Parts: sequence; structure tokens; C-alpha cells
Amino acid sequence: MFKKIGLIAKDGDIKVKASLEVVVNFLHKHHLDIMLDATSAQLLSRTDCAVHIDVLGCQCDLIIVIGGDGTLLQAARFLAKHDISLLGINLGRLGFLTDIYPLEIEKYLANILEGAFFEEDRFLISAEVYHDNQCVSFCSALNDIVIYRGNVPHVLSFETWVNGHFVNRQYADGLVVATPTGSTAYALSAGGPIIHPTLNVLVLVTICPHNFSSRPIIIDGDSDIKITIDPEQRGKAQLDGDSVFCQTLRPGDSIMIKKSQSIRLIHPQGHDHYATLRNKLDWS
Repeated sequence: MFKKIGLIAKDGDIKVKASLEVVVNFLHKHHLDIMLDATSAQLLSRTDCAVHIDVLGCQCDLIIVIGGDGTLLQAARFLAKHDISLLGINLGRLGFLTDIYPLEIEKYLANILEGAFFEEDRFLISAEVYHDNQCVSFCSALNDIVIYRGNVPHVLSFETWVNGHFVNRQYADGLVVATPTGSTAYALSAGGPIIHPTLNVLVLVTICPHNFSSRPIIIDGDSDIKITIDPEQRGKAQLDGDSVFCQTLRPGDSIMIKKSQSIRLIHPQGHDHYATLRNKLDWS
């Protein structure tokens, strides 16, 4: 089913090497072609075999990501433009996206290579930042786009519009616009709902609102969202995508957010989203 498999390893973590070697040896034993990103090649002292991530996306049938959710989020942003599936080996802490633990690698890889797996589509969102009607920045995210006050010493003032309809004007530390995938990330910490990953919705969650009536809002996933920073705002705010800095926001800037590309996540057969929630969130 999968003929050529790409490997992406977490950068700067020597603990990844042991799991990477298990994966490589297993794939070689099954006579599969593999391609390595720069980090994987360096960990295995095979820097002559390293290829750019775009090459992995163009030539591989499956990408195995070894690290945590952060590593998979980064891979998803880079590879969403390719028709590719991602499988995560979990070396992180929570791991909502990376299912397989190091001791389970050979067991689950054997099943997946035989076609025993569950495939799930996850969509990304994109953000364009406009200053004086000129687009100055673009970023994408699988989890969330976050606008927050940055170095502003007081609350941030901004307006929210959905599909051309005015929603509200808020004074807060910021706003999280999350996908269903990201509903268990920053949005959850900010008081947002947990959303099943198959739903076509977005959630807007205000960070530390300066009133008691602000509540998370769930909207259609195909909506166009516009956030405008108050022209009278003092100081500069900030926009992040999946916790990665994207753009400094100035007074009067507008941010346009909408659904963009998608990726496919591979899960072991029998994957249960609710079991993952129970395990990761320590539900009794």
C-alpha cells in the first residue's frame, strides 16, 4: 500500500534517535524505500541522504513524524499542499495527534503497512494580515491562529466580523480562532469547548475578556473571519499560528482568517477519540 515512506524527526532532541532507528530498521526489514529529512539524516549520521521536506511531500506515500504534536503540526503546515498522509510517533507529553508510543512502533507499523488503519481528514486555517489595505503577512495553522496583546501593557481592543456581519467589539488579552483539531490546545485552556475533529466548524475563544458576558462562539467552518485592531490602540499586538510567531500587529491592522488546505492523519485501527480524551485529560 505504501511504497515510499518519508521520515521527519523532532529537531534538537537526542531521545528521538532510538525511536527513529527502530522505525528505519523495521521499514528496511520490510523492503520499503525511505527518505529522510535533515534532522533524521543528521541523527543517523546520513547527511548525504537528507532531502528537503517538499521532496518528501512530492515523492512519498506516507510521512512518519517522530516527536510530539508540535513536530506534527509543523510537518502538517509544510506538507498540506501535497496529497500526503501523516502518522505520528509520540515522544511528547500530551500527544493528541501522535498516537503511537515508542514501545508500540513495530506492532502498529506492521498493522498499518498491511492496511489496518483509520484515516482522518483535518483542515487547516490561514491568516492574512493587512496594513493600509496591503497584505503584509500570511501564515497557516492546523490548531489555531492566536491574536494577543504582545507588549501592550493593557487589554487589547478589537472588533470581530463573520461573513461580513459585525459580531462584537471586545477588550481582552486576545482571541483564539481554533479548528476542531485545535480545540484541545490553547482554546481549551482559555475555556473553549472540545470539538470532535470531524466537524466542519471553527471556534472563537476570547482570552481573559474584560467583561463577564464573553463566551466562546462556534461558527461554520467555511466562514470568513475578520479581526480589526482598534486604530487607537497603543502598542503593538502579535499574531501566532500554532504557537509560532507570524506577525507584529499595529493599530488599525486587519486579519482575515478562513479555512485553507487539509491533511490526512493515519491512526492505528481501533483508534477511539474519546479514549484519547480520557487518557490525555485524566478523566475518570
